[in-house]
Formats: sequence, structure tokens, C-alpha cells
Amino acid sequence: MSDLVLVCPAGSTPMPKRLYAVGAEFANPAELYAAAEKVRDRGFRNWDCYSPYAIHGLDKAMGLKKSLVGLFTFVGGLTGLTVGFLLETITSTYVYPLDTQGKPFFSIPGFVPIMDLLMIILSAIFSIGGMTTLCLLPRLHHPLWEWDAFNRATHDKFFIVIEANDPKFKEKDTVDFLRELGGTNLTFIGEEP
Repeated sequence: MSDLVLVCPAGSTPMPKRLYAVGAEFANPAELYAAAEKVRDRGFRNWDCYSPYAIHGLDKAMGLKKSLVGLFTFVGGLTGLTVGFLLETITSTYVYPLDTQGKPFFSIPGFVPIMDLLMIILSAIFSIGGMTTLCLLPRLHHPLWEWDAFNRATHDKFFIVIEANDPKFKEKDTVDFLRELGGTNLTFIGEEP
């Protein structure tokens, strides 16, 4: 256990008041991918992989389901289409029925540009809002930010972090398991309550 490190928030006592997770560093994407499959197969639920770039198939290796952001986008598009249609239909047919060059008051081809624009704008707004909500953003502080080695997750290192609130988490067993997978720089990550 000589490579086990304890990371605490800046300015706190050496032992964190609450353990957040155990993190391990991996040398390359192939090791991270193989380790992710084994963590998934072991039955852990509250864990994540961190990589400086997208790794093809890592979502499947982690056992992740399809994101719900597409549903937010669809609802936003449908809302925009409906609002655009109702806005133009109600105003041009009922509120201000103007006879312009003998054209009908209700004319779908004339409504298409506005309906299209509102559909695109509301799809984008709902997508961003859905992604922000599902990612629990904005997050002003995260315990992982206190781990110095984790800064390299955006440069050239690969990490798996298993959270302490996972039902299968046991400090010693989890550390031993990550060590068996080839993880280095094993670290207890703490947070203030």
C-alpha cells in the first residue's frame, strides 16, 4: 500500500471529514478500456472514467445507457414547431385577418420559415438546458479538483474514480481491486461535508 495517497481539500485537516471516492490512474486508453469493463462487470454503479479525448466504445464498456439529451432536443423542436404554427395561425386567421393579394388567411407554405426557425431555436435551447440539468451543472467545486494528478486528465492521463456512495464500495476491497486492474497513483479523495 505504499503508493496509496490521501487527498484532502485545501486548508483542511489531513484526514477528510468524508471520503468521496478512490481514484486510480491508468497508462493508456487500452488499459482504461479493459479496466472499465471489469469495473462494470464487478457491479459498481457510481463510478466514472476520465480521459483527455473520446475513446471509441468506452460508453459501452462502462455499461452506460443512451443519453436523454436527445429527448430534450425532440421536445424543444416539437414545442417550437407547435408554437410557430399556433402563433401564425391565430394571428393571421383570427386576430388580424388581412386580405393580401387574395391569398388565403391560413397558408402553411407561408408559415414554414417561422415554424422552422422556432423549431431550431427551441431545440438548441432545450438541448443546452437538458445537458446542463443532466450533468448537474454548474458545479462550483468538485472533490476531484483537489487531486493534483487529476489535472493531467485533460492532457495525457486516464483515470477511473469509484465513489464511496456506491453500494459495493469497501475501502480496502476497492483499492485492492483497482490495484489488480493495473491502476497506479491510487488515491483516497475526500470532501468537506
